[in-house]
Amino acid sequence: MTAFSLSDLEKIVAERAASGDSSSSWTAKLVAAGMDRAAKKLGEEAVETVIAAVRGEPADLVAESADLLYHLMVVLTIAGVPLADVLAELERRTGQSGLAEKASRAG
Repeated sequence: MTAFSLSDLEKIVAERAASGDSSSSWTAKLVAAGMDRAAKKLGEEAVETVIAAVRGEPADLVAESADLLYHLMVVLTIAGVPLADVLAELERRTGQSGLAEKASRAG
């Protein structure tokens, strides 16, 4: 098992985004293009992840999931939303069943 974490990814994305070196960094290039481009790319990766899941190809699902998580981290970085906020929300939701949590959002 690898010790690499989403927190590690968050740091790498932040460093590359801050570098502004869009000639050698896809992250910097995507950040420079702005939220609309980054969010569109996130959506594309989400669709590709769903397709890989439906096709039942584990290696493809792993690769597309990695792309999805990376692009989510880029979007969060552009928005100034720390990963810790997302994790705190997930932690908050574990205090109740998923069905109860979903029902609480219906109103």
